[in-house]
Formats: sequence, structure tokens, C-alpha cells
Amino acid sequence: MPRIGRVVLPNYPHHVVQRGHNRQVVFAADEDYRRYLADLRELKDAFGVKVYAYCLMTNHVHLLLAPGDSVAGLGQLMKALAARATRYRNRLEGRSGTLWESRYKSSVVQTDTYLLACSRYIELNPVRARMTSEAGDYPWSSYRERINTAGSNWLDVDPGFLALGQDPIERSARYEAFMKQATTADELRLIREALQRGQLTGNSRFVDEIAHITGIRIEQRGQGRPRTCREK
Repeated sequence: MPRIGRVVLPNYPHHVVQRGHNRQVVFAADEDYRRYLADLRELKDAFGVKVYAYCLMTNHVHLLLAPGDSVAGLGQLMKALAARATRYRNRLEGRSGTLWESRYKSSVVQTDTYLLACSRYIELNPVRARMTSEAGDYPWSSYRERINTAGSNWLDVDPGFLALGQDPIERSARYEAFMKQATTADELRLIREALQRGQLTGNSRFVDEIAHITGIRIEQRGQGRPRTCREK
């Protein structure tokens, strides 16, 4: 079967991961994290990309991004972020060479069914890695900004989060409860495999929807519907 190139669609959310070259450390100090987030905040507007969630880990980043009408913006954003971080690290350490893997991984995400699940997956990364016991204790993810009832001054509000309630207090409370629900093994497997293989994070209806748009049928294995915030 021929390899399908990366699928990027306008105005759809995409789960994106970029790793350090040979899994090397890319964030060695707090200033490294701060600079990356400052660049993300600046460049997202320059390239017309919405940022719904993020988590910066020691040797990789998870981002939940939605390009606008121009799909090129997503790739341009990732390229610019990587270039800035590389220049900074090379200057700091008096070195040359690449900091990141040349190709980031991405998966188009089904908004109504999997967007919140992907946000939770991203923001729970430090907990799964045993770096912290609570998502709210980790300073380099979007979780604190997401549940801040005063809102964020730069993070975009995704449709899934907006649908959780009538006001910021209700939405924040529901999302906190959602974060505490146990994530099923099927949900974890689907998100991971979709990202690793460049497939879709969604159900069979989403596969049909994307096939209609692109003319390409991107099948995946192990599909299952995650619980929503309103399900017990």
C-alpha cells in the first residue's frame, strides 16, 4: 500500500508532536520553556493558527493546533518554532546542528468526539510520565490557563471546551471533572496510534467525512468512542 502523505485540513484541529533529534533534551532550563511559549504566542497569529492545548516535555512538545483557511500555516508555524529554538540553543551552547527531528507527527482530530479527549491526553502527559501527580502542578502545559475562569490572554478556546457550559465557571468545573475520569486503554491507544501513523483521531463517521473532503480514505484500527464530560 502506498504511503499517504501528511493530511492537513483547513479549520480542523490537529494533534501535533515534535521531538528532539535522537530524543535529545530540548528544554534544559525554565528559560527554554518560556522562550518557546513566547514564540508560540507570537507566531500563531503571524501564521493564522489557533492553539487549543499544549504541553512542553523535556525532549518533545505536544500541541493541539487548528490552521485557518491556509493549511500551509501549520507547517510554517512548526518550522519557525523549531528554527528559533535551535538558533537560541546553538548560540547558548556555542554549537551547530539541528535540535529537532526533521519531521513532526500530526493527526487530524474529530472535533465533536475527540477534541476534549486529545486536550486531556496532552495535558496529562506529565502525570503519565510521573513528573507530577496532578496536571495543575505542571507549569508548562495549557491546563492552568484552560481552567482559569478569568480566561487566557492568548490561548484559543476550542469548540469542545466551549460546549461544556454556559459560563467560564461551569466550563472550568466540568473540564476539571473530565480530567479526573479514568482514560480508557482504547482511547489512549487510538490517540497514540493515530499520531504515530499519521491517521485520523476519530470514529468511522469521521473517516467518511474526511474521505469525502480529500478523496482519500484513511482507515485506522482500534476505533472507539471516548467518554465525554457528561457521561459517567
